[in-house]
Order: sequence, then C-alpha cells, then structure tokens
Amino acid sequence: MTKIRAITGMLALLLVMLTLAACAPSSTPSGTAVATATETVAQSTGLPEVSRNADGYFDITVEQLAKMSEEHNFTLVNVHIPYEGELPATDLFIPFDAINDYTDQLPVKDAPIVLYCRSGSMSTQAAEQLAEQGYSNVYELEGGFNAWQAAGYELLHKQ
Repeated sequence: MTKIRAITGMLALLLVMLTLAACAPSSTPSGTAVATATETVAQSTGLPEVSRNADGYFDITVEQLAKMSEEHNFTLVNVHIPYEGELPATDLFIPFDAINDYTDQLPVKDAPIVLYCRSGSMSTQAAEQLAEQGYSNVYELEGGFNAWQAAGYELLHKQ
C-alpha cells in the first residue's frame, strides 16, 4: 500500500509540475516574437508576417495586400475564370483549375506568389494545389477582388 501511495504521489507531483510549466509565462520578452523560417522570409521580402494555415499557404487581407503592393516584390496571379476584372499590377492570368499545368510560368518554388480570384474560392483551390506541389510562399487574398473593391481599391476591367 505504501508503494502505491508513493507512486500516486509522484504522479500527482509530476502532473502539477507539468501544469505549472505549461502555464508559465514565455521567456521571450513581451512584444517580441520568436522568429520562424516563415517570419524570416517575410522580413526579408517585406511580406506580412502571417502564419501558414493547415493547407500550407498564407491567407492575407486586402489591407495586407495593399501594403505589400507598395514594394510589389511578389508575383500577383489572377486565377479567376472567366475574366471578370483584375487588380492593378497583376502579373499573370492562370485558370485556377489548371494551375499545375502552368508552373513553368511561375517563379521558383520559394518565391512569393499572391493568388486571387473574385471571391476567394478559386484562389483557395489554386493555393492548395501549389502548396501540395512544394511552393512554400503562396499567399491567398481573402475575399478576392470583391473584398478589394469593397475596401475602396480600384478594380480594372481590361478585357
């Protein structure tokens, strides 16, 4: 019986220690983020420091893309079909459902690529496909060019 109590006591102590360790404040100074490979890439390219989602790409807002566009050090790709408009400075037009057939037009796999469509559904599918192909810096515009235009930014109609 004493042996069981000793083991139970040690397990209880271990549980308390693990709980305290998990609840302890980070050793990182307040307001300082621990740099990850993603953040390092973002800092060196001027892209926003956002977390990669479960599908392997980054979701960005209209405001983040507008800020990124000041330096435009990424490839901006409209994947919407059929053509219904475009953001200024769009670099490529690739159908979302055939993006794997156009990888020869895309930059190297670690270069930043921003995808958009009208509402975000087509660009989400294209971003998932590129992430599966090993593209590591794929950004997808949440809400597409509908959100871009609703935020007061210009939508071009060239075709």
